[in-house]
Amino acid sequence: MINELSLEMSTAIIDSAKLFYVCLVSHGMKSQKLVSNEFIILMASLMSLVALSIDTLLPALPLIGDSLNVVDPTRNQLLITMIFLGLGFGQLVFGPLSDSFGRKSIVYFGFIVFAIASIICVTTKSFEMMIVGRILQGIGLSSPRTIAIAMVRDTFSGDYMAKVLSIIVVFFILVPVVAPTLGQFILNFSDWRMIFSINLLLGVGIVVWFWLRQPETLEKSKRIKFSLSLFNDGLKEFMRFKQSIAYTLVSGFITGSFMVYLSTSQQIFQDQYDLGEMFPYIFASTAIAIGAATFLNSRLVMRFGSRRLAFIAVSSYFLVSLLYVLLFSNGVNPSVYVLIGFFLVQFFSIGLIFGNVRSLAMEPLGHIAGIGAAINGFVSTVMAVPIAYFIGGYVKVSVLPLFVGFTIFGFLSVLVFVYLQRSHVKAAVTA
Repeated sequence: MINELSLEMSTAIIDSAKLFYVCLVSHGMKSQKLVSNEFIILMASLMSLVALSIDTLLPALPLIGDSLNVVDPTRNQLLITMIFLGLGFGQLVFGPLSDSFGRKSIVYFGFIVFAIASIICVTTKSFEMMIVGRILQGIGLSSPRTIAIAMVRDTFSGDYMAKVLSIIVVFFILVPVVAPTLGQFILNFSDWRMIFSINLLLGVGIVVWFWLRQPETLEKSKRIKFSLSLFNDGLKEFMRFKQSIAYTLVSGFITGSFMVYLSTSQQIFQDQYDLGEMFPYIFASTAIAIGAATFLNSRLVMRFGSRRLAFIAVSSYFLVSLLYVLLFSNGVNPSVYVLIGFFLVQFFSIGLIFGNVRSLAMEPLGHIAGIGAAINGFVSTVMAVPIAYFIGGYVKVSVLPLFVGFTIFGFLSVLVFVYLQRSHVKAAVTA
């Protein structure tokens, strides 16, 4: 299995290198600048701080729970879901602020929040305070994640921008492949607190690199004067577009059900399958499936269209989940190879869903792209957290509740697509 994983990782890296070469020899719609290796890696590194803070902690969840006197192991899932809550709220704030005060200053401010939160997590002896620290980590990390995308938008446009973002996402997806292994390696030599410390040190290195090498991308002449009315006006405009609301709901449904896996995967493979030592490799295989789908999507979307690809992926997500529920409705877990097979198909579908659904939601919002993206990300993330917390509470002795959640929210997502299609047909007939 490890050999197969290494082969898949090598293939993903080779494919990303090929796409990088294509990007280098292409030209943008408006910008004729060639993207540098350093810019790609730096933007991916800023975004990857989120994945590091989530995925390196996965092998340590039971140890943290024991250290902080958590009686119910399912409560350990809050260490994952609460950072997403912070991410949801943070991007709603930092995105618009960067439009007014510049990109780099907001990255620094967000990282200061992350650093303070990390110190709280390392020093606390209370599980409740740990949760506060994780929420603050999410708020802080929403800044580099959001600003990295904004800086790409500032620098490039059109098809060239899409290619640059595709490369960054491919590199970003590779981080969850190695992050749980890094977390386990740290645990072999130290305790769980060292994971927070290492992540903080890596973050300091990335931010110093960012400070030294990356110029500001938003010129002062293009900045928007800050006003609270920006939020209100943007929200009202967002609510005018049925398509944006609908696809934001789909994003929330899929993100929520996927978040259940993130928060319960360690518990499933360590407690239910007794495969704690293999968990980093198993987790890596699912991350590679998402990365491969993201890469493939960049090749297929211009040919088949984002709406068709997203509908096929959502339908696959629902049908595969339903098949699992029908086959293993007695609650007895299948062999780990069967389970991983189902996960690989599911997460390949997710890789096709995420980018396309986000694009579809943003399609009518070009005139309010900044606040529109913030609202889309905020709503979908805040929807996802209670979904993950509710379903995750049932994943104790069987994987079945996880796939029941996949089925329910996959079905709701299919209904949204069908509803929109009927609306389009009705509008066409009326016209």
